[in-house]
Amino acid sequence: MKQTPSLDSYALFIAVADSGGLAGAARATGVSVPTLSRKMADLESILGQHLFARGPRGYALTAAGRALLDEAEGLRDIASRLTAFSQSDKPMQVRVTAGQWTSQFLARHITKIWSPDAEWVPAFIASNARVDIARREADIGIRNKRPDQSWLAGRKTMTIDYAAFALSPDATGYITLTESTATTPSERWLRQNHSDEIITTANNARLALDLALAGVGRVILPTFASSTYPALQQVGPPIKEIRHEEWLVCHHDARHDPPIRQALDAFHTLLSDRSLRPEAAL
Repeated sequence: MKQTPSLDSYALFIAVADSGGLAGAARATGVSVPTLSRKMADLESILGQHLFARGPRGYALTAAGRALLDEAEGLRDIASRLTAFSQSDKPMQVRVTAGQWTSQFLARHITKIWSPDAEWVPAFIASNARVDIARREADIGIRNKRPDQSWLAGRKTMTIDYAAFALSPDATGYITLTESTATTPSERWLRQNHSDEIITTANNARLALDLALAGVGRVILPTFASSTYPALQQVGPPIKEIRHEEWLVCHHDARHDPPIRQALDAFHTLLSDRSLRPEAAL
């Protein structure tokens, strides 16, 4: 099988071509002149092409050398971006995925556990669909049950209750998501137990809430989410069938990364705070 030059060899080739000789390339790259000479000879041998016309005035590109330089132009931008990445002192972005109401809670209270001078910065992915942590689509997930995959670590926060909320107890009928978007246990419970009382639907949870705030009907919410909307009243007891534990989950390998570990600890503190998410009213 034919040997393939390394990207490092191509990067050094660009340096020699730009400098017109080994001495200038050595100053630009920090690689010694003898090493550069050997690397360029190896590159020519692997490619089977004479890339330089060597002379007293330096290394002039041959036709093959000019053609290779044209092909290698894209490496300049890559090298520049990789250098910027290696020298960056920006905090690590930690991607957190959670459902609509939990994401909203975290965003509203984030400054209680995070500041701009931290070693990490939160990036939220609000989605009721499960985001794949195994494929690193997110770093931290907030789930409604203990993880059963061997590659996921879990840490319980608290138990989450749900209830019906409306502008007043006189509001009748329910508002829920359309059948195609009804993916959460609360939405499925409503359709299974009160399908004949659904008066209208919306294609996202926030819009369903706005309809409830307008007095159209009742909406099922996590009880902690209602505290943001004082106009809403709890109009029924907690629904025991959809009560669930809440878990912070993370890939076993990622949880040892200091910024992710700090984020896990911070989110656990926030999500476990009963002063911010009090017990449901019976």
